[in-house]
Amino acid sequence: MNRRLRPSLSGLAIGMAALAANAAWATSASVAVVDADGKPLADAVVWAMVKGTRMQAAPGTNAQIAQRERQFQPQLSVVQTGTSVWFPNFDTVRHHVYSFSPIQRFELRLYAGTPAAPVVFDKAGVAALGCNIHDRMQAWVVVVDTPFFTRTDTAGTATLDLPPGDHRLRIWHALMGDSLAPVERSLTVGATLGARLTVALPRREAAP
Repeated sequence: MNRRLRPSLSGLAIGMAALAANAAWATSASVAVVDADGKPLADAVVWAMVKGTRMQAAPGTNAQIAQRERQFQPQLSVVQTGTSVWFPNFDTVRHHVYSFSPIQRFELRLYAGTPAAPVVFDKAGVAALGCNIHDRMQAWVVVVDTPFFTRTDTAGTATLDLPPGDHRLRIWHALMGDSLAPVERSLTVGATLGARLTVALPRREAAP
């Protein structure tokens, strides 16, 4: 395996230490995400802005979005700002990966193997990915300014371990595209009891 694609040990160590420290005072908050018709949404991204926590990823943090069988794998990635993302091509055909989303515009022109450098996602927001050769290839990268993030399960439910206090919660789903801002809600977590919240996401209007 290419050494550049391995997770950063320093980044993992810092992250695990932070998780261990947070476990002592964290309380579980449950968030149910539904669509405009009230149906549960799987794979909605849920994150919480917590005062005093690190907004940027630890130095050396990286992720991978591969191309296999003419598909992006995974098709949804959630990373913290400052994360370096590698785009290895494991197919026998070349790909031309791009994003025209405002938070990160880039092009990796026709290539095989692994590009010489990763793409650094240093702005929060949503980036839509595509391939200029294979139109059916699509993926999303959600970039967040917090270490507290997760995705909903098949029942549309997400759980975050958060410190007691008043936080801002943000939610996004692929149905919203990269033009709609994440839905934002306030969330209060008690010292001994967590919080429960249901959030309905808006529809993205069809293009004329």
